[in-house]
Amino acid sequence: MTVPPSDVDQIFRLQEEVRQLKEAVVSHAVVDQAIGVVIALGGVTPDEGWIVLKEISQHTNIKLRNVAEAILIWGRAGVIPTEILAALEDRLGRPGLSGPPPGSPRVSGRSSR
Repeated sequence: MTVPPSDVDQIFRLQEEVRQLKEAVVSHAVVDQAIGVVIALGGVTPDEGWIVLKEISQHTNIKLRNVAEAILIWGRAGVIPTEILAALEDRLGRPGLSGPPPGSPRVSGRSSR
């Protein structure tokens, strides 16, 4: 059975749409988690957390999803690009943020005495 060319095109378009939707779902989850970190750090509302992420993205010229990923990595590993950290400190009015956010798991397992 041969599939007509228009049906093949439609299949490829639908496959691409499904791929993009899957990517959007993952990206949305990453951004939502980063908003949670910003809420915990800054004592802001979810809407304000979204605005903070958006402003950091615009200020640093880094894609929003990449800013969100960097903040989540910071929460796990305690490292974050300096430009994102500086913008986060500025937006939250909390200079001197360093290391992982409070309550983050330790990576090395060593105590900080």
